[in-house]
Amino acid sequence: MKINQVRLGCRTNTGIETDPQEYSLFVFRTAAMVSADGSDRRVPAGYAVIFTSKQTARISPAGNGSLSYEMIGYKPSNSDLQYAASLNVRYNTPVQITDRVLVFNTLRSIKSRTGSDEKHTCELMELSLKILLLTLFAEHFEEKPPQPVQLPKLSQLKELRSRIYAEPAGDWDIDKICRDLRISRTYFHRLYHTAFGVTCRQDLIESRLLHAADLLAHSDLSIHAISDACGYDNESYFMRQFRQHRGCTPTEFRRRCSEGEDAGTQG
Repeated sequence: MKINQVRLGCRTNTGIETDPQEYSLFVFRTAAMVSADGSDRRVPAGYAVIFTSKQTARISPAGNGSLSYEMIGYKPSNSDLQYAASLNVRYNTPVQITDRVLVFNTLRSIKSRTGSDEKHTCELMELSLKILLLTLFAEHFEEKPPQPVQLPKLSQLKELRSRIYAEPAGDWDIDKICRDLRISRTYFHRLYHTAFGVTCRQDLIESRLLHAADLLAHSDLSIHAISDACGYDNESYFMRQFRQHRGCTPTEFRRRCSEGEDAGTQG
């Protein structure tokens, strides 16, 4: 998870728009009017909303006064999205804040660590944001998502996923996988996403980048050798993908690890 911005005690008399490049958690101290997908709705004071990166929402004061709010902008990893799914988080949906003290103290804790170069700062900020999600959403949506155990081919999909993470450099041909499972590509992708909350391609990328991070932190292999060991035919593509998903280049990641930062907190 990468937290891009933390804004507390914000106030505006006009309006703001969410960033379509990131997820945005808004906590409203005053009532807000949210315009998205061609519709308007009023969000009462004391409510929170998480807007995804799939849409742009315009937020303005609900009355004649000003809009007061707190906001965190972040980019979740696949594991973060899985954690949110386990809480049955509903995005773009207002939820009432029941424990204001914990919510605002946690927001201040995240803000206080912004820009800090202390060890484990990224990990602490990530844990604090997960505390926010747990506080805001866990008790509101108790209904359970569909149980994966009822899915066809579940045991084969679990075995496949385990092998992907065990063999990130493997030649994972989706057409061959579908032939082995005797299902179509479309049905395979639907089953996989329903079972795990992410696509097979996302899991493959994550498994390779996890392996790459481990090699960068604990070996002296060159970037080219690591790229090859993680199943990439093109070193430049590996570097672009690593930067996109980890927020830094492989060389920068290795430097941070050598300076004592915990490799698990990068990205």
